[in-house]
Amino acid sequence: MPRSPSSPAFWRSPLRGPWFTSVLGVVLLAGITVLFVTGLLSYAAYNPDLSPVNDQTPDKGLLGFYLFSWPTHPSWLYRLTQGVHVTLGIALIPVLLAKLWSVVPKLFALPPARSLAHALERLSLLLLVGGGLFEFTTGVLNVQLDYIFPGSFYPLHFYGAWVFFAAFLAHAVLKTPLALRNLRHIRYEQPSGEGELVSPNPADPTVSRRGALGVVGGGSLLLLATTAGRSFDGPLRETAVLAPHGGPEPGGGPGGFQINKTAAYAGISPTETGEEAWRLVVTGRDGRSVRLDRPQLLQLALHSSALPIACVEGWSTSDQWWRGVRLRDLAALVGHDDPVDVFVESLQRHGAFRRAALRANQVADPRSLLALFVNGEDLTPDHGYPARVIVPAAPGVLNTKWVARMTFGDL
Repeated sequence: MPRSPSSPAFWRSPLRGPWFTSVLGVVLLAGITVLFVTGLLSYAAYNPDLSPVNDQTPDKGLLGFYLFSWPTHPSWLYRLTQGVHVTLGIALIPVLLAKLWSVVPKLFALPPARSLAHALERLSLLLLVGGGLFEFTTGVLNVQLDYIFPGSFYPLHFYGAWVFFAAFLAHAVLKTPLALRNLRHIRYEQPSGEGELVSPNPADPTVSRRGALGVVGGGSLLLLATTAGRSFDGPLRETAVLAPHGGPEPGGGPGGFQINKTAAYAGISPTETGEEAWRLVVTGRDGRSVRLDRPQLLQLALHSSALPIACVEGWSTSDQWWRGVRLRDLAALVGHDDPVDVFVESLQRHGAFRRAALRANQVADPRSLLALFVNGEDLTPDHGYPARVIVPAAPGVLNTKWVARMTFGDL
């Protein structure tokens, strides 16, 4: 028996073959394309071209070519795009692992390069495998809130995505025609001349290729069923047993819906949010500034909006009823009759998004509020008391909690 992985006879599974690999490849072709597009949309939703505060990706250069003002309609836009991105990514893990298993003999094939074209193909395969494992691993760690990788998740995942997708695109251009030809062999026969994945000395089969695909599909469905529920409320959320924001809602009452960071985690003490201590500083044109306590904010015109919260980890809530002062009305207090950008600062002292910038179109939306109430009651400390920003379709981290200062103007 060959002992070297570079020998074709070393790999004895009778499941490997062009048809099996092609089925998995076509599924990944569609799924990873959706992941890449929704990932770019998530990056655009953070408005990285607006302010260095929001931009966690240095020296992106031409890789930021697609950026645009993130819309506020429909209000559930980010909830949908990021929910699809994260849930689909998790559900594709069994498919990715099965695909890598099916082609692993090619990774050890010798000689490493038979020609320049073959060398380029092997290099793209290395970037494809390494990039895929990196992207899926960092994505899962981010969803599980386990930041064990060095540096910030945002630039790592962003640059990794471009490397991975470039290799994926090159591989797809080279292999998709062959994969489609292989899929026409519906009787699981190996096409003539395409047997480099077929073992010359296969072991006895213990499962059919149909059964193997069923195992892979069943694993994907299991992951889908145990993670997708965190994008919903009620009983469905309790099915998300593999997600940190799954399970029962955190408490009951008007404030009994999901949060990301608690007041205690953010270091917010009751003494600095009490009516005697807390003041909102609003600054605008020509340095004009006003200081407002919560009773003074309550004397301004109050409006209500039904808006969800959706976060980059893929979890979201249904619409909550928020009530507060429109952002555009606060801008008018300091001389901006036409909506402009705003820079929001929190009482939170640490964390990448204790400060955030919003575009003028977000300030202009009549549903964008400095919220003081939720579901008919005062904000709870964990939901941002005494005041928080809530903007339709914006990622959750841009809906700043425990707001202390707002600076309106071109950023």
